[in-house]
Amino acid sequence: MKYYLLSVVQPSEGEPPSAEGLAEISRNLETFHQELREAGAWVFAGGLHGPETATVLRPEGGDVLITDGPYAEGKEYLGGICLIKAPDLDAALRWGRRATWATTLPVEVRPFMGEA
Repeated sequence: MKYYLLSVVQPSEGEPPSAEGLAEISRNLETFHQELREAGAWVFAGGLHGPETATVLRPEGGDVLITDGPYAEGKEYLGGICLIKAPDLDAALRWGRRATWATTLPVEVRPFMGEA
C-alpha cells in the first residue's frame, strides 16, 4: 500500500465561508475522516493557518536566513493536508473526490516517493 497526500487548495482571495458554512464543512470533514478510519486508510489530517503566519528558513552563506511570510505569493495556498494509505492512484483519487466534497475546495492528490 502506498501513501498519498491530499492537499487542500485554499484560495487567498474572495470571501471566506460564513460561520454556518464553516460548521457544515467541519461536520463534513469529520464524517470524511471517520470514513477513512473505518476503511483503514487514515494516517493523519490537519488544517493550516494562513500563509501570513509562515516563517521561512533558507540556507545562505553557511548560515540560515529566517524571514516572515510565505515562500511564494500566489492566488492559492496549502490550507490543509490529509495523509492516507491507498493501494493505488485510483483509490486515492476516490478519497480525493470525497475530500473535495467535504471541504468544498480543490484537492490535489500526490503519491509519496517509494513504497510504504
